[in-house]
Amino acid sequence: MRLVIKVGTSLIAPGGKIDTVRMRALVDQLDLSRHEYLVVSSGAIASGMVHLGLKEKPSSVPQMQACAAVGQSLLMHTYEQLFFGKKVVAQLLLSNDDFTSPVRYKNLQNALNELLKLGVVPVINENDSVSVRELVGAFGDNDELSGLLATAVNADWLLLLTDVDGFYVPNGKRPKIVRTIRKLTAEMEALCDGKSNLGRGGMRSKLRAAKAASESGVHVAIVNGRHPSAIPSGMERKIGTYFPPHDGKS
Repeated sequence: MRLVIKVGTSLIAPGGKIDTVRMRALVDQLDLSRHEYLVVSSGAIASGMVHLGLKEKPSSVPQMQACAAVGQSLLMHTYEQLFFGKKVVAQLLLSNDDFTSPVRYKNLQNALNELLKLGVVPVINENDSVSVRELVGAFGDNDELSGLLATAVNADWLLLLTDVDGFYVPNGKRPKIVRTIRKLTAEMEALCDGKSNLGRGGMRSKLRAAKAASESGVHVAIVNGRHPSAIPSGMERKIGTYFPPHDGKS
């Protein structure tokens, strides 16, 4: 199978420092001998902040660009260490134009398919250091990017790993997790509010990414990445919120 694994800032760099223990735990869950993986990784800006000695998330776009440039190299160095002896990793930094231009989109598909054919694990992030549209929310902390990517590579699964157990709806005093969403409604989106302190996404952007990917025939799950078996349990529908594919893909 071909899987896209999106890892949010809240998992990769909680508080701004790269959490290598958490990242290693996630990499160890990958069945690299059986499946193809693409990792969509947030966390560059957060990790760059700490390395530059910044106490708070930058408010200006140029400062965010600088943090992204510094943090991205730290992020890739971490991934190279985590996959050392297991798989070769490759870095791709993408922007909205890579999905809207037919020529660039085809080039992107060709590059990704060739990397996967060679047994490489592509590690993908927004090109925050130069493409400022992403910094002001075009991709929502890589959520929408992961949905577009899953469609581009005809993935079987998209797993959106975050720091909550899934999508919750009001249920008296205790909110209730929704285990399966077959159709996303405006009412569901209206229940979402807030973003993480360091990330730029939120549950609304995850729902939209899940909707787009599932409508393209991809199995999608929003899962708590802190669960000890987040990836296999999410695929087995034991945890998280599941979005079945709309075209009957099994």
